[in-house]
Amino acid sequence: MGIRTFAILMCSVSILASCGQERPEVLELSGSTMGTRFSIKLPTLPAAVDPDALQQDIDNELLQIEMQMSTYRVDSDVSQFNVSDSVDWQSVPVELCNAVEESLVISEKTSGAFDITVGPLVNLWGFGPDGIVRSPPPDREIETAKTRVGYSHLQADCSKPAIRKDIPRLYLDLSAYAKGYAVDRISELLDKMEIADYLVEIGGEMKLRGFNAEKQKWAVAIEAPLQNERQVQRIFRITNQSVATSGDYRNFFESNGQIFSHTIDTRTGRPVRHGLASVTVVAETTAIADALATALLVLGPEDGMMLAQREGLAAYFLIRTSGGIEAKMSPAFALIGEES
Repeated sequence: MGIRTFAILMCSVSILASCGQERPEVLELSGSTMGTRFSIKLPTLPAAVDPDALQQDIDNELLQIEMQMSTYRVDSDVSQFNVSDSVDWQSVPVELCNAVEESLVISEKTSGAFDITVGPLVNLWGFGPDGIVRSPPPDREIETAKTRVGYSHLQADCSKPAIRKDIPRLYLDLSAYAKGYAVDRISELLDKMEIADYLVEIGGEMKLRGFNAEKQKWAVAIEAPLQNERQVQRIFRITNQSVATSGDYRNFFESNGQIFSHTIDTRTGRPVRHGLASVTVVAETTAIADALATALLVLGPEDGMMLAQREGLAAYFLIRTSGGIEAKMSPAFALIGEES
């Protein structure tokens, strides 16, 4: 974990004349969590807030979330639930219970395209804590894993707080929710400290509050879905909202010339196979944006857009076609911010 201060160096053509001037300094707090990196940019900081103490508070908050939700920690609350064969109610921290409860609501809304019980399939395909694989698993193993999957087998009662499963080997995997949830938790921490302007980002999921160092809305870049290079597809400006992207072009393996993405469709038990390469969702909370981006990617370009239109979701789709990458946006996305 560490603290560093940096100056924004990149200048667009439109402000090239001012690039020789001194740029405002921005405090950045950074470190590692959940197998990825986090970055928190703070253009302004109240005098009463000590940066070193704030870094420690952030580290502690992220560690607590890992201890509740990480499948990579055998001592986490979710791992303890996963190894238990009990179908009785099991007490869990209220934060984990709330996360499960909200996940079940999103599962219902997306007809299971988002499903936190996908873990056995994720592990089978080599994208979980059990380790990587180099070739697709046999059909019989996929069908066996599918018998352990299904959000309808999971319940939450946060008045206790507790969760339960009605099949003993149900396995929770919150990886498509937890990073966004962690962003929201850190944002709440900053709000309590009356920090008005910030960008919180964990593994590409982010929340933006207030304004950047130039007193403008934050500029958000959507990457082009390219496997071997990084290129910006679109930049737009927003504030006081959350952004999450799901794509098939970063975490995958190749076998016999075929690409297998880490995004698993629980209905088939297999990685998604369609032209939708990535989806970016803008929402009020990062956890919801994270979960919905995954759901839309699972559904594909047609069904995903239908869901986005029906639910009024702000979503930006990048679709592979014979002519290259085609961008489509939902009506709600067209209203959320100007292109930069």
